Amino acid sequence: MNSTTILQGSIDAHQHFWHYDPVQHSWINDEMAGIRKDFMPADLEPVLQANGIEGCVAVQADQTEKETDFLLQLSAGNNFIKGIVGWIDLRSAKLEERLEYYAAYKKIKGFRHILQGEEPSFMLQPAFTRGIGLLQQYQFTYDILVYPKHLPASLQLVQKFPNQSFVIDHIAKPFIKDGLIDEWKKDMAAIAAYPNVHCKISGMVTEANMRKWKQADFEPYLDAVTELFGINRIMYGSDWPVCLAAGSYESVINIVKKYFAVFSDHEQQLFFGRNAATFYHLT
Repeated sequence: MNSTTILQGSIDAHQHFWHYDPVQHSWINDEMAGIRKDFMPADLEPVLQANGIEGCVAVQADQTEKETDFLLQLSAGNNFIKGIVGWIDLRSAKLEERLEYYAAYKKIKGFRHILQGEEPSFMLQPAFTRGIGLLQQYQFTYDILVYPKHLPASLQLVQKFPNQSFVIDHIAKPFIKDGLIDEWKKDMAAIAAYPNVHCKISGMVTEANMRKWKQADFEPYLDAVTELFGINRIMYGSDWPVCLAAGSYESVINIVKKYFAVFSDHEQQLFFGRNAATFYHLT
């Protein structure tokens, strides 16, 4: 895959936009100070084009419906934004009414809660699982954003909803910096056994040594995810602009370009776009 040639149908399945606010984005710590600024479609589009990517999926970074509406507004004026993963209160008594409302917007493909900031038990509370149970009738997907400690609870969640489309964000953020893999791989294997669960190969550089990472750091994790989920259930995501705290967009995409270079053209097309298009019902 040549970096300057747009691969038809290629999708960055995970990136964000924001108007930087010190309170709203307090999770951007001093180590990531370089991304304490606005990131908008005009900043991303030329970067995607320069790296051979045709479109993207914009994912929520703030837990409000205002955030969902912000992404909707951006997508209306930027055709390269192919889909949105928004936020909605899955525990709300008015959830069905809100799902009905957002179902009218074709760019909204699914929803996400920042589960990594919650206790693992959060996703198993009855009000939350009731919400997950309503997504399928509107064909909404669900992004699971967790740390390794959340994977056993994530497995229980997935087991409750065998027909709901789930995707694990950022390969569940393993401890790449410390080279820890065994427990994470065991838990990922358990969840990958469910065919309705997919996995985004994204967000790895910020889980590694952000200043000194190298290609070899990621190989065992790439091997594991590719083996466990198979080529039909993995998809590329940059996690731009968060990834910029640890490297350029080009350096991040080159990790997976190098890894998948030995795969067939068809397999690379699946990973770099077709799988995301199928999962998120992109047009």
